[in-house]
Amino acid sequence: MSKSVFFVTCPKGVEYLLADELSTFGLEPVRNAPAGVWAEGTLEGGYRVCLWSRLANRIILHLDEIDATSGDQLYDGVVHMDWQQHIPVNGSFRVTFLGQNDAIRNTQFGAQRVKDGIVDRFRASGGQRPSVDAKTPDVTVSARLNRGRLSLGIDLSGHSLHMRGYRTEKGAAPLKENLAAALLMRAGWPDLAREGGDFVDPMCGSGTLAIEAAMMALDLAPGRKQERFGFEKWLGHQSEMWLSLRQEAERRAHEGKQGKLPRIWGFDQDNRVIATARNNIQRAGLDGVVEVGICPLADLKLEGEWSSTGLVLTNPPYGERLSERRELGALYESLGDAVKRLVPGWRLGVFTGAPEFGKSIGLRSYKQYRLFNGKLPAQLLLFTIDEVSAMTPREPDVPGEITPRITNEDRAAMLRNRLQKNRKTVGQWARKQGISCYRLYDADMPEFALAIDVYEGRVHVQEYAPPKTVDERAARERLAEALAVIPEALGVERESMVCKQRQRQAGTSQYEKQAVSGEFFQVHEHGCVLKVNLKDYLDTGLFLDHRPVRHWIQQHAKGQRFLNLFCYTGAATVHAAVGGASRSLSLDMSKTYVRWAEDNLALNGIDPKRHRVEQADCLAWLAEKPSPDQRFDMIFMDPPTFSNSARMAGVLDIQKDHSRLVRQAMQRLSSEGLLIFSNNFRRFKLDEELASEFDVEEVSRSTIDKDFQRNARIHRCWHIRHRG
Repeated sequence: MSKSVFFVTCPKGVEYLLADELSTFGLEPVRNAPAGVWAEGTLEGGYRVCLWSRLANRIILHLDEIDATSGDQLYDGVVHMDWQQHIPVNGSFRVTFLGQNDAIRNTQFGAQRVKDGIVDRFRASGGQRPSVDAKTPDVTVSARLNRGRLSLGIDLSGHSLHMRGYRTEKGAAPLKENLAAALLMRAGWPDLAREGGDFVDPMCGSGTLAIEAAMMALDLAPGRKQERFGFEKWLGHQSEMWLSLRQEAERRAHEGKQGKLPRIWGFDQDNRVIATARNNIQRAGLDGVVEVGICPLADLKLEGEWSSTGLVLTNPPYGERLSERRELGALYESLGDAVKRLVPGWRLGVFTGAPEFGKSIGLRSYKQYRLFNGKLPAQLLLFTIDEVSAMTPREPDVPGEITPRITNEDRAAMLRNRLQKNRKTVGQWARKQGISCYRLYDADMPEFALAIDVYEGRVHVQEYAPPKTVDERAARERLAEALAVIPEALGVERESMVCKQRQRQAGTSQYEKQAVSGEFFQVHEHGCVLKVNLKDYLDTGLFLDHRPVRHWIQQHAKGQRFLNLFCYTGAATVHAAVGGASRSLSLDMSKTYVRWAEDNLALNGIDPKRHRVEQADCLAWLAEKPSPDQRFDMIFMDPPTFSNSARMAGVLDIQKDHSRLVRQAMQRLSSEGLLIFSNNFRRFKLDEELASEFDVEEVSRSTIDKDFQRNARIHRCWHIRHRG
């Protein structure tokens, strides 16, 4: 049988597991790609992926790769391919398109050009052509554009293979089936099941992990209950081969139920999700194999006889809301207590978007795998539930609680000298400029990856999270040295220094509360009084890198109607009002920051009737039709890089969404007005089409003061105006 080339897609981070799985189907992995694997093999191997893969999303039969640096070049390549071998002339097809380049800027245009090429190929061969069906086509053509080359193929799967058919109810987004299978494989469940082990998920939600565990243990093909695949009306389909594989799957399913079955249980305290889990179990044909019950984690009991070996695998809440996150430490500690009490000798796997809380479990993790749950970065933490792995449960480490201590005097002296030098140069510059809050040190030395900011005599220290290649103990040792050196080098009391560990944030954690000290104090910037808090939040209430932007606004705001979108604590609005803005509107989704902004305005004696602060989802507000009073002469928009807050109407991805936000903001800008657009995404690329619609000028360089020149890409900033 001749060999073909396939591209098999999967969740990000699962590529190596998928490559191993493909080998078991008779395919030979050639190379891994982001969220996929290229492989070679027979069509039978491709069919086995559709029927048996627990990890794949889609399998594409690769046909050809063509040049596509322009729309016309793409069309020429497509029209010369022999599509009559693949698509019935009296059938239907659709095109899925991924990727873009300078000439092909959106997927809709790319898909249209591919469709045109296919249709014209049929017309040139006799006139009759297949129809286009976007919903239920006979054949799906896959087109993937990368660096001027377009890969074309037939989607043999026809739908995402993660959909096994047992989950049909809508609700809170659960773990996808193929990601659940990947977690089970990483946790070693297939071997444990063969050895007679049992399975428990104490926070099972809709039951996906338990169902996938049962399907593995019983050797049930994930695609066994699917009614339709993408290859069934493809002209290259070999129906007898497919029928034989289906019969083999049924035989294996029958044999899998004959032996001793493991005990597989899921528990959850929410009776609604348990009802959903029961429905899912029934649709999967696993009644009597997978059991579920309503039980809070703290009251967990395992009745009856259980194996001495097994797996506890669970996906706890990530704590995206502040109220939830405060409770995570207790939740994880309760999980640790339960497994140590109930299943000593078992294995524990915890899939979490808050891996720092793993230390609250009271077990030392022996393996950590980085994965993604959708777009959210997450980790699978693995533990052995035994006395050797036991440790004292603790909350996530707070670097500020590290005892200051010098281990290496020469290394400490290097930091001391650098701080004293910066204190003279940067400090002297700041005093001459009348600046009392500034960045003194920004990871100047690789040994000390810190950002050190001065706030009128107080010192705010942020430790950048060390890369995985750096030993955690060594990183903490260097931080302890820094905390010993900083007060001495800067001449401040240790009590005037606050230290936090800063990590890459996603979603609502960007502004998440860190403590509850309530220690606010006032600082001064270009004649404005602003309230800051160094302890209670990841950020302090004042983005120091935007100081030149705020000053520019203050200098140009006289008589202007000012709009501050994603206003945070309203510092830019204070500058605009002090600078003589006639009125202003400031919007933020957070009640905390709306109140903070109102306090900042009050501190400066600003009239709240003319300068309003409102709680609003800026995405939803911008999407509405502007009212007559929503016309502004100056707009400042500095959105977060990414946000998926529960209070938002949607998810904000600044790279994907910025062009829409800019256009919506420009609808509220007066004809002679100015939009100041800024963001801090390091790899950000402004949509080139905006420059064809508006006057766009990047002013980033002029918005970076001396204290941030080591980190000149900390933000980027544009002035955008209507064309005259």
